[in-house]
Amino acid sequence: MIKIERLFKFFGEHPAIVDLSFEVPQGKIFGFIGPNGAGKTSTMRILATLSRPSSGNASVGGFDVQSEQRDVRRIMGYMPDHFGIYPGMRVGEYLDFFGAAFRIPLAKRRGIIKDVLALTDLEQKRDDFVDTLSQGNKQRVCLAKTLIHDPKVLILDEPASGLDPRARIELRELLKTLRTMGKTVLISSHILSDLADFSDLIGIIERGKLVVTGAVQEVAKKYRPYRLLEWRFLEGAETAEGWLKSQPTVQKTELNDHRLRLEGNFNDEDIARFHAEMVGKGVKIIGCREIEANLEEVFMRVTSGGVS
Repeated sequence: MIKIERLFKFFGEHPAIVDLSFEVPQGKIFGFIGPNGAGKTSTMRILATLSRPSSGNASVGGFDVQSEQRDVRRIMGYMPDHFGIYPGMRVGEYLDFFGAAFRIPLAKRRGIIKDVLALTDLEQKRDDFVDTLSQGNKQRVCLAKTLIHDPKVLILDEPASGLDPRARIELRELLKTLRTMGKTVLISSHILSDLADFSDLIGIIERGKLVVTGAVQEVAKKYRPYRLLEWRFLEGAETAEGWLKSQPTVQKTELNDHRLRLEGNFNDEDIARFHAEMVGKGVKIIGCREIEANLEEVFMRVTSGGVS
């Protein structure tokens, strides 16, 4: 549904996007990750037909973003990281304004506004002035505006920026709902734990270049091929660590008070044996959990800077 091939974008002599290529299949959510200045917004603006690439190709729904801009805009909804709020305009009026801009007939527009207000949980805010809303509700209004013409593809640039934890959770659930509706979503965010929760695919970009792309769990496993366990003990932590260090499948141990982290290439049978052996040695175990690889870990491994 979204396809980018060998895309370049220069601002003067400065390269913002360098030989960028990736695809987002229909009905999938693609998490776009990178530090500030990495090229995320430049890429999104090209897809939204607001900027032209220096070279390369990009298409949305099979329509070229340079030669078929009207067709792209018809099927695509773009939510920028900063958006305009019109003072003195109520939520319903704001949505009606954008519905009219998309030439949706008035009679049909009323029903659509009711539907997007329900989808974004803004029904009780319809008559409130947009500029008096909380940041979370302003973000919801902008998303509702983005959905007003029922786009097949959504380009969302940092939609969780400035949201409190509750609003972030609600946005996350809304994005999952949009996926069940068949929407294709390209979303950027610096909150990597949220992206990992709802994204089907991720791409990490740095200095305009795509350094990693693929399914979330596949990427995570690629950059941490070993398993990581954390044991908690009531007694015998030192005994447990000493014995586990001698096991051939254990690569590293780290003991902190009564918690022991274990890295290695052990399998489930090994873990069961470790447990039985430690109990046999008088070690009192409270619990054991496996720590899955995550996007934060992958990001720090493949980039030179932090998330921002």
